[in-house]
Amino acid sequence: MKLYLNDLGLLCAAGNSRSEILTRLLAGDRSGLIATDTFGPTTIVGQCSGELPEIDRRYSVYLCRNNRLLLAALSQISATVNAMIARFGANRIGVVLGTSTSGVRSTELALTYQAECGILPGQFHYKQQQMGAGADFLASYLGLTGPAYTISTACSSSGKAFASARRLINLDLCDAVIAGGADSLCGLTINGFAALESLSTGYCKPFGLHRNGINIGEAASLFVLSKEPGPVQLMGIGASSDAYHFSAPDPAGTAVVAAMQKALKDAGKQADEVDYLNLHGTATVLNDAMESKAVNALFGSQVAASSSKGMTGHTLGAAAALELGFCWMLLTENEHGALIPNINDDEPDAQLAPLHLVKKGERLGRSLRICQSNSFAFGGNNLSMVIARA
Repeated sequence: MKLYLNDLGLLCAAGNSRSEILTRLLAGDRSGLIATDTFGPTTIVGQCSGELPEIDRRYSVYLCRNNRLLLAALSQISATVNAMIARFGANRIGVVLGTSTSGVRSTELALTYQAECGILPGQFHYKQQQMGAGADFLASYLGLTGPAYTISTACSSSGKAFASARRLINLDLCDAVIAGGADSLCGLTINGFAALESLSTGYCKPFGLHRNGINIGEAASLFVLSKEPGPVQLMGIGASSDAYHFSAPDPAGTAVVAAMQKALKDAGKQADEVDYLNLHGTATVLNDAMESKAVNALFGSQVAASSSKGMTGHTLGAAAALELGFCWMLLTENEHGALIPNINDDEPDAQLAPLHLVKKGERLGRSLRICQSNSFAFGGNNLSMVIARA
């Protein structure tokens, strides 16, 4: 069965709408990365800067920044969602999201208040931090009664949501699924990655010689996935798990190659048919070395590739859906074939396997037809997706 990505809503440090985000990405604009000490030690983060919609008092148990990010993304696709509900019925629309921390920032703020005042704030509710809060909130807000749940596999979470959403439609449990993810900035992740010595000491440098860690970001990205014809087709998904180490990638990259190969096979495509590859590209020493080796083994140094995290930060559980969104925009809103550059403000690392890293202003020379996007997670939980212009 052919499945389509009918619509997209997203926001991140690069902007609050599709047009703003694509313009800034293509320009190599990393001004959305800012220094802050709000969450712990001063560090560079990718923070959403726009005004977020308020959550109605009827849904106060879901009141957290993560769900406000989701509501902002939903507002961009509300017409398509409403049309799908009218077409198929509320019981045939599912919600599958990915996240790594959900609304844990609300708990951090509540516990700070408790330490100062002796009681938890009146508006705090445990549902605000539940891993499944986002899917529950969207389903409740939209009055949907189809399957609604959340997947949490660290930084591949929202990618796994697409595999699960596709399965719901293929099993005839749903006709359409709102799929994607969200993660918001919080002290838990920033201090956790600091403890792992994985935070960059400045701006992150994906595939750069002096790369030394990530910039954490926040984002929300929501798609409408259905069997109704749309502008982009979800062609292939490939997943693998190597269980090599709790946090470090397998330097051989064997399972990552397998995930990319599975995605291409699922799509019925060859590596040389891919116009652009969005790399996981965290800017850590180990990840970039592994990924460059794996990509070179499958694609050589021909495919145009980049990490967009130099402009958004690493949005963790939202990253897969966000970066698939970037590919969606390259296919649908980019008639001149512009490509997202690999921004690191650094010199190349000659020790890495050679890749065709996109430079600022580089174009394909024609409209893009096929994009692939990689997302890898702690524990070797790997995912790759292929989408194509319909």
